[in-house]
Amino acid sequence: MGNMVSGLYFYNFDALMHEYMIRSFEPFFKKGNLLEVGSWKNVMTKKLMMRFSNVTCVDPEFEPEVKVKFYKTTIEKAQLPEKYDNIVMVHTLEHIKDAVLALKQVKEYLKGRAFIACPNANAPSRQIAVHMGLIDHNAAVTKDEIKHGHYRTYTLDTMERDIKKAGLKVVHRGGVFFKALANFQIDQLGKIVSPEYMEGCYQLGKKYPDLCSSIFFVCE
Repeated sequence: MGNMVSGLYFYNFDALMHEYMIRSFEPFFKKGNLLEVGSWKNVMTKKLMMRFSNVTCVDPEFEPEVKVKFYKTTIEKAQLPEKYDNIVMVHTLEHIKDAVLALKQVKEYLKGRAFIACPNANAPSRQIAVHMGLIDHNAAVTKDEIKHGHYRTYTLDTMERDIKKAGLKVVHRGGVFFKALANFQIDQLGKIVSPEYMEGCYQLGKKYPDLCSSIFFVCE
């Protein structure tokens, strides 16, 4: 985790989170093929390709740099020729205007398990920002988030609500990485924070999912 340069640790928190996501999902993966819904810069795609030989990606903008089956469209408009044993949707649902419609389409192409993860409104870093006066409330959509195409900020209960509305069955819920600092702060502190500390935050997140950077659901 992280790179060591001249005896110091440097992190890119977003990249680390993809690794923690995979570790959280892995016990629930099923053998077979996999569909990735939304693939930002191939970061997660490359990690999934290390675990699955048959990977398909759906994204309206992403141009693949790796050899996968690819459909340049949204999941709502996709017309896919097969169903999937695993569908992974990481930090994508908050970018979709009609989240329930998108989840219904996920259900349409699912024959195994879906892994859906979103940023968590109740992350301590976000709650601290509220008390600092930087954000109105935990689930607020900030100007920067709007600029990046976010429509909402989920909590465990509101995310589960949309998943159930789509007709998906929740088999597991959890959180990924206990997070008291903003991403840029963790990146800066990478010079003095050890990999062991980061691992501790990941393990603590298993105990307190509602205080994690991201929340996720495993669905069937």
